[in-house]
Amino acid sequence: MSTYQVVPMIYHSQEQIEAIVSLEQQCKQLDSVHLKADLDHISKKGGDHALLCYRDSELVGLLSWYASDAETGSINAIVHPQHRRQGVFRSLLKQAILDMTPQGIHQLSYRIPQGLSPGINTAESLGAVYDRAEYVMQLVSEISPMDELPEVTLRVAEAQDWDFMITCSSQAFGDSESWTREYFMQTNEPSRVTYIACQDEQPVGLVRVNSINATTAFIHNFCILPAHQGRKLGRAVLTILSNLLTEQGYTDIRLSVVTENERALNLYRSVGFEVNSEYHYYRGKLV
Repeated sequence: MSTYQVVPMIYHSQEQIEAIVSLEQQCKQLDSVHLKADLDHISKKGGDHALLCYRDSELVGLLSWYASDAETGSINAIVHPQHRRQGVFRSLLKQAILDMTPQGIHQLSYRIPQGLSPGINTAESLGAVYDRAEYVMQLVSEISPMDELPEVTLRVAEAQDWDFMITCSSQAFGDSESWTREYFMQTNEPSRVTYIACQDEQPVGLVRVNSINATTAFIHNFCILPAHQGRKLGRAVLTILSNLLTEQGYTDIRLSVVTENERALNLYRSVGFEVNSEYHYYRGKLV
């Protein structure tokens, strides 16, 4: 009788990468929902942690995770439809928890594509509860001109901007400064660039870019100080940044937004972004 075997992914293993691509294709053919392994995040050195589950020599499941802050592990997983309800995901999760625990992680965030009922059922069976829904948006049309927008400049953040970054982000998103400081420390890596938005040489906002690969950039942590909101600064910053990333050679520019945030949705659409996919997030504890 064949059994399941869980092994860590080796980021430079072409054999494993090809098996993951094949698993994605099989799921796409058999599922109404397109499951994505986020291969760009897990196949590079220093990327997300990834575990693979094999039955005999066939890859039947994958779980990747990263520490989104000091206490939360964000999880993405794929299980072949013909191997669901057979303990594949739980085997992967059990090993992931063993890897997370020494890092002080005690909460989990499960990312589930909209419409994937088995994923929701599994999360709920593990005691997780619904947290939020987000759209992933992609720049799909020509960037709108900057007519009648305020003058804003973007510059790469420097060491002396650290305190401003924490203050701006915590005020804009409502998080504590201690949590925000820990988050920035956790995500301070070479693939991410932080830009400071300035007006009249004074910092008024920030935006970060995660370079996934040579052609894909993900915009995140985009915020304007509350005292400066409502003045079209956000649209000006996003327009400048989108033009900058396009000039740098990125052809796939994305960002995410909570589905209920109509104001942000309208802003992003005004610059040329459109909804590409939707994910639901469930929050739970290590089990």
